[in-house]
Amino acid sequence: MPPPLSLSGLSRPELEALLLELLSKVEGLTQLVGELREEIARLKGLKGRPAIKPSGMDKGTEPAQPLKREKRKFRGKVSPRVTVAEQVVKPETVPPGSRFKGYVSFLAQDLTISVRAIRYQRERWITPDGRTILAPLPEGIDGHFGPELRRFVLMQYHQNQATLPRILVFLHSIGVAISKRQLQRLLTERHEDFVAEAQDVLRAGLETSPFVSVDDTAARPLPSGQ
Repeated sequence: MPPPLSLSGLSRPELEALLLELLSKVEGLTQLVGELREEIARLKGLKGRPAIKPSGMDKGTEPAQPLKREKRKFRGKVSPRVTVAEQVVKPETVPPGSRFKGYVSFLAQDLTISVRAIRYQRERWITPDGRTILAPLPEGIDGHFGPELRRFVLMQYHQNQATLPRILVFLHSIGVAISKRQLQRLLTERHEDFVAEAQDVLRAGLETSPFVSVDDTAARPLPSGQ
């Protein structure tokens, strides 16, 4: 119902009721305009109004709530990938009359890096016809550095990206007598055994794997005359 042209003839309660009705309509229209603007922005592909969350400053004066005590998380069972050695640890003194109640297991992992030097005494024989027979070196011994040391040097240089001076300092610190030139030779010479081992691993993988993933992408040939 449209309001009368003259409001002077209305009583105060009638004016208050009319004002409340108009305010309610203005609020509804404002909400409708906002929804229409968001819909227009969505149809145009524009971003809608940002969702601004309360800053929380109103809660700054409230007393702090006591923090809930979280349950302590215990570490799971450790399963070493090496053989575990057993060692019995006994107390220093046990009072007389005490009873033995078994053991309490405690597992500790450690690392041992040591150098081993072996002097091979190769037997030498002279046959009746004057020939010399010299006992061969054990398999894997090629030069004055064993295969494990050579593997370690190659792994540190190629896999761990360690520089030659750092490898040399480390080897000297654990007692290996080696020069920079000898270390350089280990990195550049006598790799036939390691190459053959890598080829054997690749061959075994190709024979046993159910599928093989390869990259056969090649550059497109240029047209003739270019």
